[in-house]
Amino acid sequence: MSLKIAVAIATAGRREVLADTIRWMARQSRPAQELLVCPARPADLDAACLEDFPWPTRVVSGPIGLPAQRNALIDATDADLVVFFDDDFLPADDFLQQAEDLFTTQAGVMIATGDVLADGILGPGLTHEEGVQVLSRAAARDMPAALTPTFNAYGCNMAIRMAPVRAHGYRFDEHLPLYAWLEDVDFSRQLAPHGLIVKWTALRGVHLGTKRSGRSPGKQLGYSQVANRVYIMRKGRMSAWQAVNGNLRNIMANLVKSLRPEPWVDRRGRLEGNFIALWDWVRGRVDPERILRF
Repeated sequence: MSLKIAVAIATAGRREVLADTIRWMARQSRPAQELLVCPARPADLDAACLEDFPWPTRVVSGPIGLPAQRNALIDATDADLVVFFDDDFLPADDFLQQAEDLFTTQAGVMIATGDVLADGILGPGLTHEEGVQVLSRAAARDMPAALTPTFNAYGCNMAIRMAPVRAHGYRFDEHLPLYAWLEDVDFSRQLAPHGLIVKWTALRGVHLGTKRSGRSPGKQLGYSQVANRVYIMRKGRMSAWQAVNGNLRNIMANLVKSLRPEPWVDRRGRLEGNFIALWDWVRGRVDPERILRF
């Protein structure tokens, strides 16, 4: 059975990176039926990169913010399988073929996420050329694939079976604004009652973790690191232990690294945001959307 597959990319502030990613996407051994791109602003997409793209393409309009843009992409397609990629994720050439094989043979799988061979989000970020080198080295190795359950998909690459999403009206939560820290957890757990959330290492790729321009202000992200976990916990999609443990890990990392911060991370800003969110939590006022008022 063949599936109708749509690749969906929500993007903001990475015009050149997105263009490189789209050109790379054309290498897929199994083409998607369509490529959908939702830019936060018209200037975030260089339309020229779509002109010679070998699949049907559409530009989708939506409100600014990752969840809102992803919801707009969901609404724009009737595909059986929607594969969300970040605008700086480079999939291996057989990613879509492996995704189709998995979802046609494993009816119980609702969401699958792949093996991120390198993740630039953990450091200063990778260039497109560095990402390609990682993929080239991986392609030369015989790597046995493993299918394992996981709590949530990683938002930079997740393939979603759309039938239950449409049947139950599931959405990305737009109360998690802007970059929407942990929106992938929240969305994944909606589908957990219907089947499996898995990591399938035959789905391979590189997340460049591109930084937009220099060191971005950390106060908003620091607030989201704490507030979003509390919000998702209150919705019943994360345990109290997961929320507290995750918050402690982020706060301790920001505290320790603020002594000698990395050039590309505003650790002190993140720490400030962490403590504002903690104080709001104590007072019963924690709200993910407060970052819009900073």
